[in-house]
Amino acid sequence: MQLSAAPYEERLTAPRSWWLISFLVGVSMALILLPFGTLPMLGGLAGGTAVAAVAASSYGSIRIRVVGDSLIAGEAKIPVAALGDAEVLDAEEARAWRTHKADPRAFLLLRAYIPTALRVKVTDPEDPTPYLYLSTREPERLAEALRAAKAA
Repeated sequence: MQLSAAPYEERLTAPRSWWLISFLVGVSMALILLPFGTLPMLGGLAGGTAVAAVAASSYGSIRIRVVGDSLIAGEAKIPVAALGDAEVLDAEEARAWRTHKADPRAFLLLRAYIPTALRVKVTDPEDPTPYLYLSTREPERLAEALRAAKAA
């Protein structure tokens, strides 16, 4: 028996430049500890780089998945039956929906380093959330996976 893979899965990884910044944080720590000697300086380089890299990795470890009849976005799990139409947002429209068009009641899975997004209406009358805003590098594919999950 073969297990079927999720129709959609994406990890919102941090950009490569963040890893360079992690190293530069380590260099900064090394420079701060330089007056205390070589060993503290090396410890600052290793420790500062490690802490910054863990922070970047943690922030970029969030996932969006469509599994069975559910959308899992970060810690949220929403049945696709409670979702309405999905609107693909290009970079300009995504910026508008995370700034002046945003509703404070909306669920935002926002990663500013990802320019495109998907906005999905919530149709559940019991849920006060008007829509989900999901930063995604592949909004068309996510919208298609949601349509397929609803049809199944």
